[in-house]
Amino acid sequence: MSDIAINAAFDSGNIVVEEVSGTAARLTIRRDSNSDFFQWFHFRVSNCAGRPLELKITGLAASAYPEGWPDYRACVSEDRAYWGRADTSYDKAEDGGTLTIRYQPAGDLAWFAYFAPFSWEAHQDLVAEAALCEGVSHRVLGLSLDGRTIDCLEMGEGAAQVWLYARQHPGESMAEWWMQGALDMLCDASDPVARRLRQLCRFHIVPNCNPDGSVRGNLRTNAAGVNLNREWASPSAERSPEVLAIRNAMDETGVHFAMDVHGDEAIAANFLAGFEGIPSWTDAQGDGFTRYRAILDRRTPDFQTTLGYPEAAPGKANLTMSTNQLAERFGAVAMTLEMPFKDHAPLPDPEQGWSPERCEALARDCLGALLEWLEERA
Repeated sequence: MSDIAINAAFDSGNIVVEEVSGTAARLTIRRDSNSDFFQWFHFRVSNCAGRPLELKITGLAASAYPEGWPDYRACVSEDRAYWGRADTSYDKAEDGGTLTIRYQPAGDLAWFAYFAPFSWEAHQDLVAEAALCEGVSHRVLGLSLDGRTIDCLEMGEGAAQVWLYARQHPGESMAEWWMQGALDMLCDASDPVARRLRQLCRFHIVPNCNPDGSVRGNLRTNAAGVNLNREWASPSAERSPEVLAIRNAMDETGVHFAMDVHGDEAIAANFLAGFEGIPSWTDAQGDGFTRYRAILDRRTPDFQTTLGYPEAAPGKANLTMSTNQLAERFGAVAMTLEMPFKDHAPLPDPEQGWSPERCEALARDCLGALLEWLEERA
């Protein structure tokens, strides 16, 4: 029988085919544009109906986050709508660190990805649908290095300036699934929580901060190989026009509450990171973050506070990162939401792991927590 065929020449595609024999393949991941980062993969297998596949992605000990591979299961879809998880194992001693994916498709085509992709076309649909909703306006904050738009959706009549932004790291596609959930809720005129939030807040929502990296199939960087979440202290038109455009818009509006939405390769849980260590830290500002985190923890079992990042020491916050920069620059209650590539271990799902559907549900809980947080302050 003929060999399977593997291809990644599409939006957010990333794989290098080293060898194919029958239904087995040896693969590697292409590095980010102008960068040494690599971890994101997304490819299609054809000529595979009913055939047991064995796909080995090698050289992963040198990837950006090798600790992300143990206990990870690859995402797989045959219709590109429902994403499940394939049987996956990792052997750090095999061929420089090898992830082995085993799956038997029902049909002739199967797509595999590090997480369920959110394509640039899907982004266009998301922005178009939201922009048509009553009370929603759209503006282009600027252009990426490749000339793609930095889209911002705005709504609400309240005094609280709320910024929600995602995919500074383009391979963290769960962040835009979260954005889809947030926009679906906020644009729903019949949702009472959304209606109240729009009364209290002016929302500024940037679903994709790094469109070039998203389309190119990068994990962490833009077209110039720049990690955008290390550019917030001094963004430039040459290196990071995406951050420059967003931060300039924030300077125009001010920021009271901000959430930067991300994914974490290694930690199998959802968690929030704050702004401990900023030079202008006040207990009142810190208490605002702590209170929001506690509300979210109470609202959903898909969140927890045990696992997360270590806190920065006083005065040692990295102000090149957006959460720290916004907390310092505006006195905002700012935070980074991290979702897993693996699963939310406190409440695992054997079929899908952490999934697009759960990203969207978590967004709704985050917004519900925001309303509770705002009304407690009033």
